[in-house]
Amino acid sequence: MALGMSDGSPESGTDESSPALADRTFKALEHLLLIIATAMTLAAVVAEVVLVFEKRSVDLADILLMFLYTEVLAMIAIFYTGRGSFFVFPIFIAITALARLIVLQGKDMAPQNVLFEAGAIFLLAIAALIMGRVKSN
Repeated sequence: MALGMSDGSPESGTDESSPALADRTFKALEHLLLIIATAMTLAAVVAEVVLVFEKRSVDLADILLMFLYTEVLAMIAIFYTGRGSFFVFPIFIAITALARLIVLQGKDMAPQNVLFEAGAIFLLAIAALIMGRVKSN
């Protein structure tokens, strides 16, 4: 056996199995990364609010960006609480990001690209509906 490794037997000095230790380690890493993601999201929110106050106007793109941040925080909350469908939130984030892209590109975007992005939003909305129904059944 490798040095420092435990096989979970009483002779090894620990009663914890390697899979249980690995599970606890990965769960701790998950929580650490979620805390970092939360802190980064909150920092981005603060930076965006400061920019909005500096320019003294709020655009639709700013509001959609705040929805993106809100959805990221909601996805983290769903992960911690276990309530709701965790897989629907990335779909909502994608829908909001595509809507923001359409708003930001505005009149400069080719008409067929608007149609493609609107179609993508429609498909994502159908996917969110299906995922929501599957989770509830």
